[in-house]
Amino acid sequence: MKYSTKVSDAVHIMAYIALSGGCPLPSGKIAESIRTNPGYVRQMMSALRKSGLLSSVKGHPRPALTREPSAITLLDVYKAVEGGKPLLHLDTHTNPECGVGVNIQLALQDYFDQIQQKAEKEMESITLQDILDNYQERIRQLK
Repeated sequence: MKYSTKVSDAVHIMAYIALSGGCPLPSGKIAESIRTNPGYVRQMMSALRKSGLLSSVKGHPRPALTREPSAITLLDVYKAVEGGKPLLHLDTHTNPECGVGVNIQLALQDYFDQIQQKAEKEMESITLQDILDNYQERIRQLK
């Protein structure tokens, strides 16, 4: 089963922009860093723009954050690129004729909902600045 890396990639894009110091930053250059294609980067940047986290002008490779990194939370990024998609998913292909197969999924949903709420609360407390600070600390430790 494939899992989504959209949040990770979106944070990567935003961190790259924050660290670029306003230098030209075409989608191809960002794509090299993520090891993906420029079209995917443009798609992610579009979602971030639509959510008001990023600004950019077509034909001018100078994307910018619309807020300070300390005012952008991990939850903001998650909602921008994943929308209302939950972190955990029920198996909807269980046998409908099996009492366990049907009812275990319904019982499990309550717990998945609790986990989602707790995860979102935690994501709301982590900012892009926190991530950038952690990144800088890791760079310092390498020296």
